[in-house]
Amino acid sequence: MTDFRTNTPPVVLSIAGSDSSSGAGIQADLKSITANGAYACTAITAVTAQNTQGVTHITPLDTSIVAAQIDAIFNDFNVSSVKIGMLATPEITQVVIDKLIQYHAKNIVVDPILLSTKGQVLLSEAAITLCKNKLFPFSVLVTPNLPEFYALSISNDIKIERDILNLALTTFGCEWLLVKGGHSDDEKYCTDILVHTSGVYSITSPRITSMNTHGTGCTLSSAIATYLAHGQNMLDSVTKAKHYLSDCLLRAQNQRLGSGCGPLDHFILN
Repeated sequence: MTDFRTNTPPVVLSIAGSDSSSGAGIQADLKSITANGAYACTAITAVTAQNTQGVTHITPLDTSIVAAQIDAIFNDFNVSSVKIGMLATPEITQVVIDKLIQYHAKNIVVDPILLSTKGQVLLSEAAITLCKNKLFPFSVLVTPNLPEFYALSISNDIKIERDILNLALTTFGCEWLLVKGGHSDDEKYCTDILVHTSGVYSITSPRITSMNTHGTGCTLSSAIATYLAHGQNMLDSVTKAKHYLSDCLLRAQNQRLGSGCGPLDHFILN
């Protein structure tokens, strides 16, 4: 793990839901941001009851408290980057968009959480439309996994290597797009594809077989936001974040926390 410690760390704001098992959501973001040398602030959008076996309850927060949390952070901290996870409702999605525009937020990284690990729908069609029309074009990076990429795209018949650049510019509208390859059929390697107008970059790592993969998307996206906050360029930020995620997966590989899909080990010791 790269040591970025300074007297004053950069500030990364996570806007996401709370995970009672601390494997994903706000809690995973806090761990990932802290482990990579930044100061984590939060704005919670929803409270969930969940564990390693799945999500049992979701309560979205009132838009006024979501807005107030974001106001409180931007009115006091110099926010270097923003990671966005679970948005829960169209109303919360709109408030988050409005606030980020109001404060001229920079380095916005969106992890478009559409489904839980068990397939539970976490974002409505209306909220997805808002993200595609208003949030994604305002973001520096969107990080869908393959199911999310297909759900947000025109067709699941799209050949990623050939057509992804056009999709990034039209369907998603963000500056950069990272399609995560964890759900691919490749049993040996996991290849993420990073897209920009400058080109398409493949970032490959050995696939790590583990029961403990809860919160991988949250961990990766918040780590990327953290490296961006440190002033790294996008390709370096994604590459270093992917290496960090691999370390988290390896350290947690033999741990047994809960009886289902367990959490990662975010605090890597050199």
